[in-house]
Amino acid sequence: MDLHEVLYTTRAMRRLKPDPIPYDVQARILDAAIRAPNTGEQWRFILVDDPAIRAQFGPLYRKAGEQMQAAFGVDFSAMATDDSPIGRAVRSAQYLERHFEEVPLLLFGFSQTGGSGVLPALWSAMLAARSEGVGSTMTTILASYCRDEVHEILGVPKDAGWSLQAVIPMGYPKGRWGLAHRKPAHEVAARNGWDGDLGFTVSEPLWPGHSG
Repeated sequence: MDLHEVLYTTRAMRRLKPDPIPYDVQARILDAAIRAPNTGEQWRFILVDDPAIRAQFGPLYRKAGEQMQAAFGVDFSAMATDDSPIGRAVRSAQYLERHFEEVPLLLFGFSQTGGSGVLPALWSAMLAARSEGVGSTMTTILASYCRDEVHEILGVPKDAGWSLQAVIPMGYPKGRWGLAHRKPAHEVAARNGWDGDLGFTVSEPLWPGHSG
């Protein structure tokens, strides 16, 4: 698959089929992930596909979601009724929350050096997954609100400096791939300062495969 097609059409896929992902596909995804920029390789990846273990993460993910809403003083149920990009994103997130234990593959990323040590690799995993027709999204709420419980379930060594940074749910998507709708680059970027003239405008996506 063309690199730019991967870059332009990789989007958060939260509605995923329960079909298993073959090991050879998983191998290509993970092998691509570990080629990401890194210093010292102070990272650890855990793939979870055991239904019994996944079943433990469903309630935990929902618990983390409740804690996040309480911490930020938001109510996703109310936001989900809004027919807007935010409303659609919330409904998508709610679907994943309800079906988290049904996701066929979870990729947990741990680091001894903070998020910068493993997040580029996880993004590479998402890009590699897209090239394989596998949908994914990145979620950090387990790391933010239920890290200790995740460490306990997965047997993370204590006092070794390891810390969960993010989880990538993966599966074949129920939805379709497509170009993400974004504000043009010149509306969200500047040059040499906050209000500096960028010097160019981008009126439409520059990917040649864009069909308008």
